[in-house]
Amino acid sequence: MNVVELTNAIDAEISRLQRVRTLLSGTKGISKTKIPVLEGKKPRKKRVLSPETKKRIAEAQKKRWAQFRKEAA
Repeated sequence: MNVVELTNAIDAEISRLQRVRTLLSGTKGISKTKIPVLEGKKPRKKRVLSPETKKRIAEAQKKRWAQFRKEAA
């Protein structure tokens, strides 16, 4: 069996196992975009950083990388 046949056989087996798992779980698949919400609680709003804060964070990260490069040299 060559590499192509082997990978095709593995892919077929993975596909078969995924179908079996779907049948056993009783769902049509898992959605990665769905976020479970607890009963009675609203989902949190996305936090937004101000441009000044983003700039301050970026400058601090550049400073950390400069220090890292200096120590590595």
